[in-house]
Amino acid sequence: MREEPGIPAAGLPVDAELPDRVGVLVLGGGLAGAAALLAAAEAGQYAVLLEKTDAFGGSTVRSAGLSAFVGTDEQREQGIPDSVELFRKDLLETGGHVNDEDLVDLYCERQLDTYRWLKGHGVRYGHIHAASGQSVPRSHPTDTTAMLRSLFTAAGRLGARLVLGADVTRILHDGTRVTGVLVMQGGEEREVLADAVVLATGGFSRDREMLQRFAPQMAQALLAGGEGNHGDGLRMAMALGAGLRDLPYVKGTYGIFHEPHHGEDGTGILAVYKGAVAVNRSGRRFVDESIPYKALGDASLAQPTARTWQVFDAKVMAQSNDEVPIYDFAGRERAGMLETSDTLEGLAERLGTEPGVLESEIADYNARIAAGEPDPLGRVHVVGGVGERQPVDTPPFYAQLSGTVVLATYCGVTVDTSMRVLDVFGEPIQRLYAAGELVGGFHGAGYMTGTSIGKSAVFGRVAGDAAAREESELQW
Repeated sequence: MREEPGIPAAGLPVDAELPDRVGVLVLGGGLAGAAALLAAAEAGQYAVLLEKTDAFGGSTVRSAGLSAFVGTDEQREQGIPDSVELFRKDLLETGGHVNDEDLVDLYCERQLDTYRWLKGHGVRYGHIHAASGQSVPRSHPTDTTAMLRSLFTAAGRLGARLVLGADVTRILHDGTRVTGVLVMQGGEEREVLADAVVLATGGFSRDREMLQRFAPQMAQALLAGGEGNHGDGLRMAMALGAGLRDLPYVKGTYGIFHEPHHGEDGTGILAVYKGAVAVNRSGRRFVDESIPYKALGDASLAQPTARTWQVFDAKVMAQSNDEVPIYDFAGRERAGMLETSDTLEGLAERLGTEPGVLESEIADYNARIAAGEPDPLGRVHVVGGVGERQPVDTPPFYAQLSGTVVLATYCGVTVDTSMRVLDVFGEPIQRLYAAGELVGGFHGAGYMTGTSIGKSAVFGRVAGDAAAREESELQW
């Protein structure tokens, strides 16, 4: 799987040395950290962000770059009717109604304003697509590297600073409140004191040991996400008694190319959301392909070898979009990652499925669509509640060997609507905030496409603003 390089320091407000004391200290250089840093700086605080790796970006720059927003200029321009009420309904239904409704309501309340805030800082969005968990199209694509550079640069103009290679090992606590952190940099350990600390350190998608502990069902999944995502922030918060949410619901993402390949960008493709069908190694369909891709990941992991095929035709290929990595089918073909044939029989031979099975499955699928009969696996739409099923009948035919990858863990510490981290008794751990992937409660048991990037921006901004309001003990 190809590693994205992250965002180097060139042109950003980077300092080599650690400060002794700051107003708001942000840990983690992805979108949640960037949003928190800028929000704190806009509130007038001296804000500093520490990133433990040698580049910024985290999981943000390895994502598909989709944000779930409602009521936007882009939706209006594309004539897409939507509402906050429908968005909220989709979030709760996708999350199995085990979400923290206060966090869902916070996202719904702040998402449009945050979208406008991002656009005000130069972030631009492309053509909107429907995706997992959405009743209507609301996935807004953007260039994540450009987005982060814009936010970091804006924060720098307000005096905020960035530090690379700063590995935080402990959160300091005086028995009453958080007072700062211990940091390893260049082989030396130092204290950095702060009036507030914002955890934006991501999840533990790179840590096999933590996954084995909290999500043993991911044993056959591939691991990806940000290079530094080993659960550091979660461990440090747990050491202070932080409560946890949603750990039983850790899931992998379906669609990753299952063999090492230079063309794999870490996101995989979701041809199923444009009309493809998913079949196992025997050639049989095994799932309703319109369900959220985290659930598709579970279904694929349950199949023999945990590897399956996305099978599609020329109509789906014609919908390829290089602006959105999960829909860049043509790019996969150019990279040699797709099997292809002018006939289904020829494709089946290339895939090594059982004789006649793939052909029979596709014939049945197409016949039921033509007759208006229900799908035996329950598929009604192409994705979520959007789009009608289309027959797989137009050559040439394609297939990608697809598996499940843990790109992010979408679970973590309990927080209130100010993003204050709560302990196991539901009480705030004073002066400790969290945002982004390591926040639990928002997603619940499922995941809507675009709500990881979206939550990082929305909750990061809330956390940075709230942290900036902590009383300072010094005059800056």
